[in-house]
Amino acid sequence: MGFGRSGTVGTVIGGDVAGPVDDDDRRVVAEMPAIDRHVHELFALVSEAAAGATHALVTGDREAAKELVRRDAVIDKLYREVEQLVESELVGDQPELERKRYLVAMLRMLPELERSGDLAEHIAQRAVRPIAVEMSPRSRGLVERMGEVASQMWEMAADAFGDREPSVAERMDELDDEMDDLHTTFIAEIVGSGVATQIAIELALIGRFYERLGDHAVNLTRNVPGAPGRFRSARE
Repeated sequence: MGFGRSGTVGTVIGGDVAGPVDDDDRRVVAEMPAIDRHVHELFALVSEAAAGATHALVTGDREAAKELVRRDAVIDKLYREVEQLVESELVGDQPELERKRYLVAMLRMLPELERSGDLAEHIAQRAVRPIAVEMSPRSRGLVERMGEVASQMWEMAADAFGDREPSVAERMDELDDEMDDLHTTFIAEIVGSGVATQIAIELALIGRFYERLGDHAVNLTRNVPGAPGRFRSARE
Protein backbone atom coordinates (compact mmCIF):
# COMPACT_ATOMS: atom_id res chain seq x y z
CA MET A 1 0.00 0.00 0.00
CA GLY A 2 1.08 3.58 -0.35
CA PHE A 3 0.14 7.19 0.22
CA GLY A 4 -0.41 9.68 -2.57
CA ARG A 5 1.10 13.14 -2.33
CA SER A 6 -2.12 14.46 -0.86
CA GLY A 7 -1.98 11.83 1.89
CA THR A 8 -4.81 9.72 0.53
CA VAL A 9 -4.33 6.01 0.59
CA GLY A 10 -4.01 4.11 -2.66
CA THR A 11 -3.16 0.69 -3.98
CA VAL A 12 0.42 0.35 -5.18
CA ILE A 13 1.03 -1.25 -8.58
CA GLY A 14 4.63 -1.48 -9.66
CA GLY A 15 5.66 0.95 -6.93
CA ASP A 16 3.25 3.72 -7.96
CA VAL A 17 0.03 4.76 -6.33
CA ALA A 18 -2.72 3.55 -8.64
CA GLY A 19 -5.52 5.47 -7.00
CA PRO A 20 -7.49 5.88 -3.78
CA VAL A 21 -9.45 3.07 -2.21
CA ASP A 22 -13.10 3.37 -3.22
CA ASP A 23 -16.24 1.33 -3.76
CA ASP A 24 -14.88 -0.01 -7.08
CA ASP A 25 -12.27 -2.03 -5.17
CA ARG A 26 -14.92 -3.63 -2.97
CA ARG A 27 -17.15 -4.23 -5.98
CA VAL A 28 -14.38 -6.10 -7.79
CA VAL A 29 -13.82 -8.29 -4.73
CA ALA A 30 -17.54 -9.05 -4.59
CA GLU A 31 -17.49 -10.02 -8.26
CA MET A 32 -14.78 -12.64 -7.73
CA PRO A 33 -15.93 -14.62 -4.69
CA ALA A 34 -14.23 -17.88 -5.74
CA ILE A 35 -10.78 -16.32 -6.00
CA ASP A 36 -11.21 -14.38 -2.77
CA ARG A 37 -12.51 -17.41 -0.89
CA HIS A 38 -9.68 -19.66 -2.06
CA VAL A 39 -7.00 -17.10 -1.21
CA HIS A 40 -8.50 -16.72 2.26
CA GLU A 41 -8.36 -20.51 2.57
CA LEU A 42 -4.66 -20.40 1.69
CA PHE A 43 -4.08 -17.88 4.47
CA ALA A 44 -5.84 -20.19 6.92
CA LEU A 45 -3.93 -23.27 5.78
CA VAL A 46 -0.56 -21.57 6.13
CA SER A 47 -1.46 -20.14 9.54
CA GLU A 48 -2.54 -23.58 10.76
CA ALA A 49 0.58 -25.20 9.31
CA ALA A 50 2.89 -22.74 11.05
CA ALA A 51 1.19 -23.24 14.42
CA GLY A 52 1.11 -27.01 14.01
CA ALA A 53 4.75 -27.22 12.97
CA THR A 54 5.83 -25.31 16.07
CA HIS A 55 3.81 -27.59 18.33
CA ALA A 56 5.25 -30.70 16.66
CA LEU A 57 8.77 -29.33 16.91
CA VAL A 58 8.79 -28.36 20.59
CA THR A 59 6.87 -31.45 21.74
CA GLY A 60 8.68 -33.93 19.48
CA ASP A 61 5.38 -35.15 17.99
CA ARG A 62 6.73 -36.95 14.93
CA GLU A 63 3.36 -38.23 13.71
CA ALA A 64 1.84 -34.75 13.73
CA ALA A 65 4.93 -33.48 11.91
CA LYS A 66 4.59 -36.17 9.22
CA GLU A 67 0.94 -35.24 8.70
CA LEU A 68 1.88 -31.57 8.31
CA VAL A 69 4.50 -32.47 5.71
CA ARG A 70 1.87 -34.42 3.77
CA ARG A 71 -0.64 -31.57 4.03
CA ASP A 72 1.72 -29.19 2.26
CA ALA A 73 0.55 -30.88 -0.95
CA VAL A 74 -2.94 -29.45 -0.24
CA ILE A 75 -1.50 -25.93 -0.15
CA ASP A 76 0.45 -26.52 -3.36
CA LYS A 77 -2.62 -27.89 -5.16
CA LEU A 78 -4.86 -25.03 -4.06
CA TYR A 79 -2.17 -22.51 -5.02
CA ARG A 80 -2.01 -23.89 -8.57
CA GLU A 81 -5.80 -23.91 -8.90
CA VAL A 82 -6.16 -20.30 -7.74
CA GLU A 83 -3.28 -19.19 -9.94
CA GLN A 84 -5.04 -20.70 -12.96
CA LEU A 85 -8.30 -18.96 -12.02
CA VAL A 86 -6.55 -15.60 -11.73
CA GLU A 87 -4.64 -16.01 -14.97
CA SER A 88 -7.77 -17.00 -16.89
CA GLU A 89 -9.54 -13.88 -15.62
CA LEU A 90 -6.56 -11.69 -16.42
CA VAL A 91 -6.22 -12.81 -20.03
CA GLY A 92 -9.97 -12.77 -20.62
CA ASP A 93 -12.03 -10.06 -22.31
CA GLN A 94 -9.86 -7.02 -21.51
CA PRO A 95 -10.65 -6.71 -17.79
CA GLU A 96 -11.38 -3.21 -16.52
CA LEU A 97 -8.67 -1.34 -14.60
CA GLU A 98 -9.98 -2.11 -11.10
CA ARG A 99 -10.38 -5.78 -11.92
CA LYS A 100 -6.90 -5.91 -13.44
CA ARG A 101 -5.39 -4.26 -10.36
CA TYR A 102 -7.06 -6.83 -8.13
CA LEU A 103 -5.88 -9.76 -10.27
CA VAL A 104 -2.31 -8.48 -10.42
CA ALA A 105 -2.32 -8.12 -6.64
CA MET A 106 -3.48 -11.73 -6.33
CA LEU A 107 -0.69 -12.94 -8.63
CA ARG A 108 1.81 -11.17 -6.41
CA MET A 109 0.39 -12.61 -3.21
CA LEU A 110 -0.02 -16.22 -4.29
CA PRO A 111 3.70 -17.14 -4.53
CA GLU A 112 4.32 -15.73 -1.05
CA LEU A 113 1.48 -17.86 0.31
CA GLU A 114 2.86 -20.97 -1.38
CA ARG A 115 6.39 -20.25 -0.19
CA SER A 116 5.15 -19.70 3.36
CA GLY A 117 3.50 -23.11 3.26
CA ASP A 118 6.87 -24.54 2.26
CA LEU A 119 8.53 -22.82 5.21
CA ALA A 120 6.03 -24.38 7.64
CA GLU A 121 6.70 -27.74 5.97
CA HIS A 122 10.47 -27.26 6.44
CA ILE A 123 9.93 -26.69 10.16
CA ALA A 124 7.74 -29.80 10.37
CA GLN A 125 10.44 -31.82 8.60
CA ARG A 126 12.87 -30.94 11.41
CA ALA A 127 10.30 -32.20 13.90
CA VAL A 128 10.10 -35.55 12.10
CA ARG A 129 13.81 -36.25 12.73
CA PRO A 130 13.36 -35.07 15.63
CA ILE A 131 15.71 -32.24 16.53
CA ALA A 132 14.01 -30.94 19.68
CA VAL A 133 16.07 -33.29 21.85
CA GLU A 134 19.20 -31.47 20.72
CA MET A 135 17.93 -28.05 21.81
CA SER A 136 18.76 -26.41 25.11
CA PRO A 137 15.78 -25.43 27.27
CA ARG A 138 16.37 -21.77 26.31
CA SER A 139 16.51 -22.62 22.59
CA ARG A 140 13.25 -24.54 22.90
CA GLY A 141 11.63 -21.58 24.63
CA LEU A 142 12.83 -19.20 21.92
CA VAL A 143 11.48 -21.50 19.20
CA GLU A 144 8.13 -21.68 20.97
CA ARG A 145 7.96 -17.89 21.16
CA MET A 146 8.97 -17.49 17.50
CA GLY A 147 6.14 -19.86 16.63
CA GLU A 148 3.68 -17.83 18.70
CA VAL A 149 4.75 -14.58 17.04
CA ALA A 150 4.56 -16.13 13.57
CA SER A 151 1.05 -17.42 14.31
CA GLN A 152 -0.09 -13.99 15.52
CA MET A 153 1.33 -12.32 12.41
CA TRP A 154 -0.40 -14.78 10.11
CA GLU A 155 -3.70 -14.45 11.90
CA MET A 156 -3.43 -10.68 11.48
CA ALA A 157 -2.52 -11.04 7.80
CA ALA A 158 -5.53 -13.31 7.25
CA ASP A 159 -7.81 -10.82 9.03
CA ALA A 160 -6.37 -7.96 6.96
CA PHE A 161 -7.16 -9.86 3.77
CA GLY A 162 -10.64 -10.83 4.91
CA ASP A 163 -11.64 -7.39 6.23
CA ARG A 164 -9.87 -5.22 3.61
CA GLU A 165 -9.71 -2.50 6.24
CA PRO A 166 -6.90 -3.47 8.60
CA SER A 167 -5.65 -1.20 11.34
CA VAL A 168 -2.72 -3.45 12.17
CA ALA A 169 0.29 -1.51 10.88
CA GLU A 170 1.73 -0.63 14.28
CA ARG A 171 1.10 -4.03 15.83
CA MET A 172 2.48 -5.86 12.79
CA ASP A 173 5.65 -3.76 12.93
CA GLU A 174 6.03 -4.54 16.64
CA LEU A 175 5.72 -8.27 16.01
CA ASP A 176 8.13 -8.09 13.09
CA ASP A 177 10.68 -6.35 15.34
CA GLU A 178 10.15 -8.98 18.03
CA MET A 179 10.65 -11.78 15.50
CA ASP A 180 13.93 -10.22 14.34
CA ASP A 181 15.11 -9.89 17.95
CA LEU A 182 14.12 -13.47 18.74
CA HIS A 183 15.96 -14.73 15.67
CA THR A 184 19.14 -12.86 16.68
CA THR A 185 18.91 -14.18 20.25
CA PHE A 186 18.24 -17.71 19.00
CA ILE A 187 21.36 -17.68 16.79
CA ALA A 188 23.45 -16.41 19.70
CA GLU A 189 22.07 -19.20 21.90
CA ILE A 190 22.96 -21.81 19.26
CA VAL A 191 26.51 -20.49 18.97
CA GLY A 192 26.98 -20.49 22.72
CA SER A 193 25.36 -23.87 23.39
CA GLY A 194 28.20 -25.97 21.99
CA VAL A 195 25.99 -28.30 19.94
CA ALA A 196 27.49 -30.25 17.06
CA THR A 197 28.03 -28.32 13.84
CA GLN A 198 25.37 -30.18 11.86
CA ILE A 199 22.78 -29.65 14.59
CA ALA A 200 23.71 -25.96 14.82
CA ILE A 201 23.14 -25.62 11.07
CA GLU A 202 19.73 -27.27 11.33
CA LEU A 203 18.71 -25.07 14.25
CA ALA A 204 19.91 -21.93 12.43
CA LEU A 205 17.74 -22.92 9.48
CA ILE A 206 14.72 -23.25 11.76
CA GLY A 207 15.31 -19.73 13.03
CA ARG A 208 15.57 -18.47 9.46
CA PHE A 209 12.32 -20.22 8.51
CA TYR A 210 10.47 -18.38 11.27
CA GLU A 211 12.00 -15.05 10.32
CA ARG A 212 10.92 -15.54 6.71
CA LEU A 213 7.39 -16.53 7.80
CA GLY A 214 7.18 -13.19 9.57
CA ASP A 215 8.53 -11.31 6.56
CA HIS A 216 5.97 -12.93 4.25
CA ALA A 217 3.12 -12.06 6.63
CA VAL A 218 4.22 -8.40 6.58
CA ASN A 219 4.59 -8.32 2.80
CA LEU A 220 1.21 -9.94 2.22
CA THR A 221 -0.55 -7.53 4.54
CA ARG A 222 1.04 -4.59 2.74
CA ASN A 223 -0.25 -5.89 -0.60
CA VAL A 224 -3.86 -6.61 0.35
CA PRO A 225 -5.91 -5.08 -2.51
CA GLY A 226 -8.39 -2.41 -1.57
CA ALA A 227 -7.13 -2.03 1.99
CA PRO A 228 -5.94 1.26 3.47
CA GLY A 229 -2.77 1.57 5.49
CA ARG A 230 0.94 1.66 4.86
CA PHE A 231 3.35 -0.96 6.09
CA ARG A 232 7.09 -0.99 6.30
CA SER A 233 9.05 -3.22 3.99
CA ALA A 234 9.92 -6.43 5.85
CA ARG A 235 13.56 -5.69 5.09
CA GLU A 236 13.58 -2.16 6.50
